[in-house]
Amino acid sequence: MRWTLKPKPKQEDIHRLSDALRVDTLVAQLLLQRGIASYEEAKQFFRPQLSDLHDPFLMKDMDLAVNRIEKAIAYNENILVFGDYDVDGTTAVALVSSYVLESYPNVATYIPDRYTEGYGVSFQGIDFAEDNGFSLIIALDCGVKAIDKVAYAKEKGIDFIICDHHRPGNELPEAIAVLDPKREDCNYPYDELCGCGIGFKLVQALASKNGRTTEDLTPYLDLVATAIGADIVPITGENRVLAYYGLQIINSNPRIGFKAIIEHIKKEELTITDVVFIIAPRINAAGRMEHGQHAVTLLTETDLEQARKFAVEIEQFNLDRRNLDQEITQEALLQIQENQEEAKFTSVVYKDTWHKGVIGIVASRLTETYYRPTLVFTKSGDRLAASARSVKGFDVYSALEGCSDCIEQFGGHKYAAGLTLLEGQYQAFKEQFEKVVSETIDPNLLTPEIKVDAQIDLTDITPKLLRIIKQFAPFGPGNMTPIFMAESLRDTGYVKGVGEDEKHLKLSILQNGTGPIGAIGFNLGKKLSVAANRNSFDAVFSLDENEWQGTVSLQLKLRDLR
Repeated sequence: MRWTLKPKPKQEDIHRLSDALRVDTLVAQLLLQRGIASYEEAKQFFRPQLSDLHDPFLMKDMDLAVNRIEKAIAYNENILVFGDYDVDGTTAVALVSSYVLESYPNVATYIPDRYTEGYGVSFQGIDFAEDNGFSLIIALDCGVKAIDKVAYAKEKGIDFIICDHHRPGNELPEAIAVLDPKREDCNYPYDELCGCGIGFKLVQALASKNGRTTEDLTPYLDLVATAIGADIVPITGENRVLAYYGLQIINSNPRIGFKAIIEHIKKEELTITDVVFIIAPRINAAGRMEHGQHAVTLLTETDLEQARKFAVEIEQFNLDRRNLDQEITQEALLQIQENQEEAKFTSVVYKDTWHKGVIGIVASRLTETYYRPTLVFTKSGDRLAASARSVKGFDVYSALEGCSDCIEQFGGHKYAAGLTLLEGQYQAFKEQFEKVVSETIDPNLLTPEIKVDAQIDLTDITPKLLRIIKQFAPFGPGNMTPIFMAESLRDTGYVKGVGEDEKHLKLSILQNGTGPIGAIGFNLGKKLSVAANRNSFDAVFSLDENEWQGTVSLQLKLRDLR
């Protein structure tokens, strides 16, 4: 790990904010590092309000989208709500369809099959719309690049409204409306919404025309918070407000589908991390293992007993997904080891029998292990399909643009993308990708970086500091959990490996007579020798609570030792 200490704000700025908020200078420093420089900004950060959300009509084409939906309702048209098969897409479909269905019955949902249709708007989906008399398709979390598909629908007399958050190409589809804050000509004040977030803005706009307020829409925010967490968008600005209130709904009065998933979890209050690692994988597993429509069915179910049956089914999909993911990861790691001479800057692996539904997870695991921009390919019909994952600081989407002559189709974000290519192009692509990455990546990015907010002493760590830091939540990109560094630490002499294969590290830490403070280092078992025999060491960590037999104590959650 590279430990990088974030630049410290100016001392006068720290003192000014510390005085204005009547907080410790360390807290003021952490806030300034998050771009919070005044009392007003701090108030907005610690006490997000639904009134902080922007007017949805500031989004380009929003008025056109609302008018077209109102027209469809007035003329009794059939509306098809179409979305991608991942968490962002299925939650968005559940949100928009269930809102419109509250007052209008002619609405159905469509999730493309990952295996027969692939990502995004499909010709098959448009044919389904034509065969079943749908004249309006609302596409969520996809569609901004579907120029040929939207043109095909237009020929059949089917209109499109696109709600997407991916980067558009040079040309936009000829839809009635394209809602995407990443459009060059869109001046919406916040462009980091996820697909479900844009679906929510559409609902917010529709609701405002019917005299309903944003407060009336809070029951939908459990879906939005889940999509924000799962899609790894920044938890800043509007996303912070939506995630903050969405988590409140998840913990107080979640929709029936969520209730069926979380009633087995022995945890009183779920955080955004729990949503990402407990709820999201189960929703995702439906599209990975069977069909994304299962997730929409669960998320829109209103009968608890029925939802419990769907939840059991989805739990099984998740178990199957986990077993496959472990098996394929092992095969992929072996392939990388055998071909280590081929590539120094990338990891590209392929096997025609790998399950398309889990290659994205496998790519993430390989990136964690080798810390290289990574692609995992499998056979998909007469093509090869791949999931790409990147390392922090490197734009894999741009790297794929540099290989576009070998690629048939691709889309995605800076850190995650998907693509298809002809089998005969695989070797040429692999070599081209290695070349593009080797010429454009800063070699430092190939060592994982841990960004440290502040260097502190153990004397700075108090229950009050932890209480304030907990109010920084929900954490995520743009507002990560504060990470601290402390030097010249020693264990009291009882450091040990714990857990299966002793892969975790448990310590009791002292610093110049201060302490001891308990510490846990997950997956740091191999570092035991660093802290053994009362050796002096430095550590990076976040602050955490340890609950044991009803007693809660402050502990350090170690990220690395040296």
